[in-house]
Amino acid sequence: MHGPASPAWLLVALCAATGAYCLLRMRSGVEDQRRAAGGEAVMGFGMAAMAVPAAVFTPPAWAWAGGAVVFGAAGLRGLWAARAGRRHLHHLVEAGAMVYMAAVM
Repeated sequence: MHGPASPAWLLVALCAATGAYCLLRMRSGVEDQRRAAGGEAVMGFGMAAMAVPAAVFTPPAWAWAGGAVVFGAAGLRGLWAARAGRRHLHHLVEAGAMVYMAAVM
């Protein structure tokens, strides 16, 4: 993330808070909601990691390939869940965007 540090840290905090909220949603009694919240938590924490300013922490080059693999697996899981209903297609789109961002980084 380029530019001033304060907006970058606000983005990190927002994404991490979203991931934490999704972890709390995983305590739901409905299995479908738990699975959806788990995927969204992975995406939230992944976005938080990508938004950390490079001046603070620059991950090794292999970390981005690892992220692409993790989010690719999340995309396959989203594709598998989408066969039950179209309401899960957004997970596939989110995972594709994260794979693209990890590849670009």
